[in-house]
Amino acid sequence: MGKLAGKVAIVSGSGRGIGRAVALKLAEEGARVVVNDVDQAPALATVSAIADSGGEAIACVGSVTATDFAERFVQSALDHFGGLDIIINNAGYTWDNVVQKMSDEQWQAMLEVHLTAPFRILRAAADFLRAAARSESESGRETFRKVVNVSSIAGVGGNAGQAGYAAAKAGIVGLTRTLAKEWGRYRVNVNCVAFGLINTRLTGATAGEAVLEIEGRQIKAGVNPDLMRQMAAMIPLGRGGTPEEAAGAIAMLCYPEANYVSGELLVCAGGFRI
Repeated sequence: MGKLAGKVAIVSGSGRGIGRAVALKLAEEGARVVVNDVDQAPALATVSAIADSGGEAIACVGSVTATDFAERFVQSALDHFGGLDIIINNAGYTWDNVVQKMSDEQWQAMLEVHLTAPFRILRAAADFLRAAARSESESGRETFRKVVNVSSIAGVGGNAGQAGYAAAKAGIVGLTRTLAKEWGRYRVNVNCVAFGLINTRLTGATAGEAVLEIEGRQIKAGVNPDLMRQMAAMIPLGRGGTPEEAAGAIAMLCYPEANYVSGELLVCAGGFRI
């Protein structure tokens, strides 16, 4: 019996990287998880890993930016597990350029995946959350539910070459703090985690060598190795974080111990500040 036994969680972008680590962590603590990825194979791999560890999970494959995705994602939890207690808005990617070279397509893509998609998922969950809170209140119960949105230190302090990404990640902080005020009456804790350097398959790739296939676009990813070393040297803890450490920051805000924490931004960056 873990701290999240009996809870139902949906985690966007949980086929790989931080999202996968989050899904595994929540399942380890007893939550039943709806796993999402834009590609079927990694989503099913996460589901299998959870099942192999004795947990329960299903996959909801698709792009979070699709107009029908949010309702399908939320309904997957309600149909298969009979409820929804934890929402983790994690899915995303970077598509960088300096502002004078950034196209409208790049700008809109970052806003869509990092800000509009979380907004739609939360809006889709609103009716259930309100109804559940009303029912629990009438029966004299107080049940807390959790939302954790993923931001970045780029959204806190800005980052050269990432105008669209940074703007969206700053926006998710505003959305978090607004919903914390709107949904407090429903006993929903809404918080945000801003990550610094986390070592994933993309940050581990040399700049330009990794290619993301996203909605028909081929987007070059990766980081210059010299830049990675410089970044790591600026972190007080001396290195980038692991996906499991990132997942720990998110999981903390889902535990009952965080029932009186809402509207907060937790920076998970090894002590680094922009």
